[in-house]
Amino acid sequence: MQAAAAAAGAQQYPAATLYVVATPIGNLADLSLRAIHVLGLVDAVACEDTRVSAGLLRHLGLHRPLITLHQHNEREASAALVERLKQGERMAYVSDAGTPAISDPGAVLVAAVAAAGLRVFPVPGASSTVTALSVAGDAAADGFAFAGFLPTKAQERRNALQALCGSSISQVLFEAPHRIKALLDLLAELCPEQTVTVCRELTKQFETVHTAPAATLPGWLAADAQRERGEFVLVLHAVAATAGAREDELPAEALRMLKILLAELPLKQAVSLTTELSGAPRKRLYDTALALKNEAESDD
Repeated sequence: MQAAAAAAGAQQYPAATLYVVATPIGNLADLSLRAIHVLGLVDAVACEDTRVSAGLLRHLGLHRPLITLHQHNEREASAALVERLKQGERMAYVSDAGTPAISDPGAVLVAAVAAAGLRVFPVPGASSTVTALSVAGDAAADGFAFAGFLPTKAQERRNALQALCGSSISQVLFEAPHRIKALLDLLAELCPEQTVTVCRELTKQFETVHTAPAATLPGWLAADAQRERGEFVLVLHAVAATAGAREDELPAEALRMLKILLAELPLKQAVSLTTELSGAPRKRLYDTALALKNEAESDD
């Protein structure tokens, strides 16, 4: 605690403020000195699961009141926390692991605090999304997007993943162990040549990072039963964008469908429907739709 106070104590930590604190995603040594200082400073800690957060505070030798705030009570608990902040208390919010409000509760709380005219301070730290991107080595990407958990229903899941394939940016997905096999099978079917980085148990003892074409991933998973255990983060690597899409790059039926829908619908909606109905790559359809739109505008 002395080291944390020495490193972080010089900054101002005002009252009536919510501190959104990132916690480790596996390795407790990844908790920042500033996070330790703030957790020791606040009046109470709101958390996703009191059992998890109590263990973290015990490890740090801290004793703070814990308030449950999870996806099932976030709105009601947020209102109560706002009232406490109005009384001048400092409050922290932590999720079970990583940075709150990224596929975890927290966003509703932050919005409620901001709407009440109160301050929200971030205390950054571990994030499985950024951690996975840092070891994916996707040098061709123009950026990245966070897709999180895909829908659980089969057709919705297929449509969502199909929309991500062939993108010029990295796509970050989360998956649970009981669904990882189905996800890798679907990736192998929809985008067999696209590179994927599979991260398992990041920062933990049995951490695994494997980068390979999607077609090889079902075989890799089946080769070792231990590979299906743990929490997963996947990076679907970018596909290098082509210079200028041409109409003849699309199947004739997909192009015909796109032109019909563009005549009746906004561009993004036309592209989404064509992707779903034809199975053609979304990026190629989008580029073609833009070219058709620009051509039509120049003719006017």
